[in-house]
Amino acid sequence: MAAYSLSIVGVLVLCLLSILLAIYSGSFKGRTGALSGPVLPLDDENLLYRIDRVHMNAVEALPPFVVPAILAMMVGVGPVTLATLVWVYVAIRLIHVAIYLRGGKAAKGGSIRTILYVSGALVTIILIAVTAVAAIH
Repeated sequence: MAAYSLSIVGVLVLCLLSILLAIYSGSFKGRTGALSGPVLPLDDENLLYRIDRVHMNAVEALPPFVVPAILAMMVGVGPVTLATLVWVYVAIRLIHVAIYLRGGKAAKGGSIRTILYVSGALVTIILIAVTAVAAIH
């Protein structure tokens, strides 16, 4: 497994990101007196909504990426290939978080935020394909 150390660290960074966003969202809700659950108004201008939404995006995106990453290690996907995919995905997720939390035009749907989200999905699809090919061979 040492060959996959960079990939393992990348997966752990994604898990940590999800946890840190949960803490950030919860603490921000607490400071503003908001109840747990959905944030109103559902508006990209609302910082609390953006914090909650970026956390939920991270949680939603985690299993579809992490499961194939772990399976890729099990079926012997090349360590460099896997590390590249993992760290490209980590970079996309971190940029996505930064842009969405910053707000403004870039944080609105149909903009760079959407391009990043779709790019992350494409990296995940590539990871799934690479893993499937390695499993078949």
